Amino acid sequence: MVFKRMLGAFGVGAPTVDTVLTTPRIQPGGRLSGEVRLKGGDFDAEIEHVTLGLVARVEIEHGEGEGSGVGEFFRTTVSGPFTLAKGEDRTLAFTVAVPWETPLTEVGGRPLTGMAVGVRTELAIAKAVDKGDLDPVAVEPLPSQLRVLEAFPQLGFQFRSADLEVGSLYGVRQELPFYQEIEFYAPGGGEAELTFVADEGGLEIVLESGGRSGDAIGRFHVTHEEALRTDWAGEIDRWMAQLSQSSHHGHHGHHGYDHDDHGHGGPGFGAVAAGAAAGVVGGLVMGEAIEEIFEGDEGDGGDGDW
Repeated sequence: MVFKRMLGAFGVGAPTVDTVLTTPRIQPGGRLSGEVRLKGGDFDAEIEHVTLGLVARVEIEHGEGEGSGVGEFFRTTVSGPFTLAKGEDRTLAFTVAVPWETPLTEVGGRPLTGMAVGVRTELAIAKAVDKGDLDPVAVEPLPSQLRVLEAFPQLGFQFRSADLEVGSLYGVRQELPFYQEIEFYAPGGGEAELTFVADEGGLEIVLESGGRSGDAIGRFHVTHEEALRTDWAGEIDRWMAQLSQSSHHGHHGHHGYDHDDHGHGGPGFGAVAAGAAAGVVGGLVMGEAIEEIFEGDEGDGGDGDW
């Protein structure tokens, strides 16, 4: 994908920039590659830096309701200072490792409604900074994440939408100042929310199910290899069945499921207390209105399977 426009912050006759991604599809923890192509304008320009940022649509709770904004969650410098001569063509190649917690935007080629991630190129000349345009990038699940996700349609869940919530999950070590919630309509009514917090070693998986007996939260950690070997449809089905039993017995509050309690061994859901999402935005840079940035980038509807 290519964008090209005059850099308005620098006036008429200023340099132009194209950013071309050679990896328009990436996975969390993967590498994003491409080129920033600069063309000099009508004058020599002292470039202070060329920076790439990853940005996403983020939900922010404030006052009576929620709003959405753009959060930059990762940035890297492609080049330090140099002079771009009048009319000069210069190409800056880049390959950067993206965070393991980068949110997913599509599964099996289908967009997750509500999600948008983009790459923004920033050019600084003489104290003026132009953030350029955004290049959309698709983020696909890791194989371990895909194995978990595939269990939901198998069990009759229907994908509803996904969003990013600013804050921290209780008891989970996060690198980014937000987490992704992937929401499903549960069979027989109700809803379930799935969150992954990935790192190089594995996945923290948090599943929340809202019902009459309050929110039930299951959580466990598996390596990427264990995730590929686990019968997730069976795990999730057993957990949901236990929740159903608990609600019939009139138990309230938080329920958990732990595979080990039933003698099966291996990973399982454990009871955790739901931590209120911290209101701290941390290193997140909130910026322009979403509509300006991800125009026409809405995915198709959230009905049916992936």
